[in-house]
Amino acid sequence: MEQNIQSQPNNTNPNENRGRGRGRGRGDRGFRPPREKSEYEQKVLDIARVTRVTKGGKRFSFRAAIAIGDGKSKVGFGIGKGRDVAQSMQKAFNQAKKNLITVVTINGTIPYQVESKYHSAVVLLKPAKGGVKAGGPVRVVAKLAGIKALTGKLIERTNSKINIARATIEALRTLKVKSEARNPKFETRT
Repeated sequence: MEQNIQSQPNNTNPNENRGRGRGRGRGDRGFRPPREKSEYEQKVLDIARVTRVTKGGKRFSFRAAIAIGDGKSKVGFGIGKGRDVAQSMQKAFNQAKKNLITVVTINGTIPYQVESKYHSAVVLLKPAKGGVKAGGPVRVVAKLAGIKALTGKLIERTNSKINIARATIEALRTLKVKSEARNPKFETRT
């Protein structure tokens, strides 16, 4: 009696064909173009889970505060809220790109002493030699702006990193310098 035996593929591993043809599994990522590098470096200053209380219960979302800069003279700060951390960070990055300022520097430091207040935070920035001597958000904003030497002091301290960062940005925004034609001994970089 002859039986009709169909030839089976000679698989040594029975799980070899598992998962094919059913969409994208763990190993099958598909083609993704390489992500282009942004021209701005970003630092996360603060991430917080915030709650909105409604009649039906509590709604949770995330707030991210991000400072961005190109390390040459541009710096910005933004805040974003979203349903998850990634969404809030993307919104904060977009907000920071809209709020970019150009910082005036002379030989890697600021031209003169400046003080700024934003809500409860008061920041004092002085020109210096030999590195950035500042803490917290002041240091982050100064480094992202490309400032190589600076002394920063929080006159009235607060626990809000957002207010400190905004006060620092305001202080850097107020910096002005005379034109090179009137004062040629300074090398200005804008």
